[in-house]
Amino acid sequence: MLTILNFIQQVLSTPAIFVGLIALLGLLLQKKDAQTCFKGTIKTILGFIVLNAGADVVQDAIIPFGELFQSAFGVEGVVPNNEAITSLGLTDYAVQTASIFALGMCFNLVLARFSKLKYIFLTGHHALYMSCLVAILMSIAGLQGPALIFTGALLMGLVMAVFPALMQPTMRKVIGDDCLALGHFGSGCYWLSAQIGKLFGRDEKTTTTEDIRFPQGLSFLRENTISIALAMFLCYIVVSGVAVFTSPEAAAEIFAGDNWVLYSIIKSITFSAGIYIVLSGVRMLINEVVPAFKGISEKLVPNAKPALDCPTVFPFAPNAVLIGFFCSFVGGIVALAVLALMGQAGIAVAIILPGAVLHFFCGATAGVCGNATGGLKGCVTGAFVHGIVATFLAAGLYPILGAMGFANTTFSDTDFTLVGIVLGNLIKVVTGNTLMVIVVILFLLPIIYNYTIGRGK
Repeated sequence: MLTILNFIQQVLSTPAIFVGLIALLGLLLQKKDAQTCFKGTIKTILGFIVLNAGADVVQDAIIPFGELFQSAFGVEGVVPNNEAITSLGLTDYAVQTASIFALGMCFNLVLARFSKLKYIFLTGHHALYMSCLVAILMSIAGLQGPALIFTGALLMGLVMAVFPALMQPTMRKVIGDDCLALGHFGSGCYWLSAQIGKLFGRDEKTTTTEDIRFPQGLSFLRENTISIALAMFLCYIVVSGVAVFTSPEAAAEIFAGDNWVLYSIIKSITFSAGIYIVLSGVRMLINEVVPAFKGISEKLVPNAKPALDCPTVFPFAPNAVLIGFFCSFVGGIVALAVLALMGQAGIAVAIILPGAVLHFFCGATAGVCGNATGGLKGCVTGAFVHGIVATFLAAGLYPILGAMGFANTTFSDTDFTLVGIVLGNLIKVVTGNTLMVIVVILFLLPIIYNYTIGRGK
């Protein structure tokens, strides 16, 4: 039984395979021929693999930037990292996490079928991270065995439907239609960025990130790959140069024998190449998933929408991706300074360092959302606020996880921190079966609403 459970967990936590199976199901429900089913499934898997490969390239290029920043300016603290905290949690909560993960997917489908939350969360690795967080918190709340798994899975099914629903009005503005949803647990700040963008407004006269005009002599910068590489080079060369003079030993270890100027050139171009690969994978994925998902929508879950990973929005505003990253990173630096001042004033608070991966993927998405509602001003302001809010939320979650024995790391993306803070404080006053009853009621509310007040709407 455990072997079967592990196999199911591995299939569901492998985004390429899981989404490929979803695409296959959709094509079969449409009664497509074997050739079409095979081609559609393989191209869907290929799209996800290309997307993930690009994301890996981006991470390999951006992580050293964060390390150099810390060395250059001599800052110490906690770098939020979902993978790190999840790997620690799985040491003691592997079975609970896998069970909540698999059953949570099923409850997500139940909500999509019987409520107005028509969103099927397909970002498997994020669902796994959230399942681990929920498993830990449910255990602390005094739940064990089947009760823990059942309650945690209900909560997972709920958050997997609620957060994409929160983002759908913004997604319509980003992509121009209603065929896709956002399945990424940074939705709280993406939504906030979009609301900030609305303060500036957007119409035909609004300057967007994609309207940026370069002088004729700099027309080569209109090519996104070139402009991204150049912008990253400027950042790398400044931070690397400071690190060489302030912390030469640490910098030399990061450079691994390479000249620091050459290192900056290669990493910046690698970063741009990673973005290019990500965008290619996203386009391929969308071209296959959306038509295949029509079968699921028509046969199993009427009007269902696939909720996909955050790079899905990158092709719709490539300039906003880079601007969002920079502005979010600056926001993280500002928040770091505030936290440091609070610590010097005697306030017990975790010092959260700007995580380059967090600020790139989530900051970029926040920038795209802010741009969709408020143009360039919305992108800059929304992403900047994201950097500040994400940092403070990570600092707020750190004491809760620290009390559970997880030191020196924490979750990064805002939905993890929001759920962790809310649930972590709730279980201080509500535990055991009482908590399970509350979660059951929360899960049933969207279904009850659909068949009562919401009927016909």
